[in-house]
Amino acid sequence: MSACASAISTLPRAGDAARAACADVVRGLAGHQADLAVLFATPDLMANAAGIAAIVTAETGAATLIGCTAQGVLGTGREIESPPALSLWAASLPGRELDAFALDPGVDEDGEVVVTGWPARIDPRAAEPDGPQDPVILLADPFSFPPQALHGPDGRPAMRQVIGGMASGGRAPGEHRLILGEEVLTAGAVGVVAPGAHAVVSQGCRPVGPEMTITACHDGVVEELAGRPALERVHAVVDALSDEDRALVDSGVLAGLVEDGNKPQLEQGDFLIRGILGGDPTSGAIAVGERVRVGQVMRLQVRDHASADADLRRALGAAPPGAAGALVFTCNGRGSAMFPIPDHDARVVEEVLGAIPVAGLFCNGEIGPVAGRAHLHGFTATIALFTGE
Repeated sequence: MSACASAISTLPRAGDAARAACADVVRGLAGHQADLAVLFATPDLMANAAGIAAIVTAETGAATLIGCTAQGVLGTGREIESPPALSLWAASLPGRELDAFALDPGVDEDGEVVVTGWPARIDPRAAEPDGPQDPVILLADPFSFPPQALHGPDGRPAMRQVIGGMASGGRAPGEHRLILGEEVLTAGAVGVVAPGAHAVVSQGCRPVGPEMTITACHDGVVEELAGRPALERVHAVVDALSDEDRALVDSGVLAGLVEDGNKPQLEQGDFLIRGILGGDPTSGAIAVGERVRVGQVMRLQVRDHASADADLRRALGAAPPGAAGALVFTCNGRGSAMFPIPDHDARVVEEVLGAIPVAGLFCNGEIGPVAGRAHLHGFTATIALFTGE
């Protein structure tokens, strides 16, 4: 049986915060061996990242440790949005083979940014898997880790269960810290292959209007929807909305793109949410923040705190039962910036799944699968659930 434990410390000294969190986690594991530890800490504490890593490794005995800088952190039912704060999570995962790694960004002979270091069995550049893949927890530096590193050889996001997020709190390249064991990195990404983790992705949106098929496009430009200029279709959908939904559109309308076109019945979580970046009144085309293809279905989406709350509850309610612990990767645009009550995402996880051990951070971008493909998101809550089996 798996066992998890988590703790938050707001002590102002890095060593004190790490030791306090370790003591709580060791107590929570109740004698179980820590196989995996994950930590998030605000920039003031992560200035001593090497000291924190050494303390966590020594005091928890965790065989595998990953961590990163966080603008703010989450725990069980609790969110700390300002420093100092450290959140530590550990799990005993008997019988599960963990494979930790670091990804190193570089430039190829064509001047393209590439990363190396993926374990062969999960490398997105390898052929797409024939069957289920072990999930990956990934923590990345937003300044040096290119989103296309999640893409396969065909240029599309790869069929991989990658769950995680971008470090936050730094303002310039080199300011974030990534931890792998007792090694501290300032670029790239760290991760661990974590068998048994289950991804929950809540993009915080609500669909409005009809589904429309893309009938002409190139790259990230949609020229036609259902045989008519795309901008014309968007205006027609917006004009037909209720006053309430039109008010949300005024704050920003989004494109929901269907990744799995073979599903007979589309549901809220089947759409990849991307911003509509603009429209050309002359050609009638619109630009979206994703490569699109002819035949792909698109539906407009709106976002507010009520739809974000409902979508998170829906996504968690569809998760497998028996969660023993969770890692939460939520957008730094959520929290008090989005919701009228404090601790929103952490509280919803607790309300739906119970008071399980939770740790997480407010990210500069969240990573999670949609229709089995790994994507970088914004304004989402992406969660890795660990069951007790």
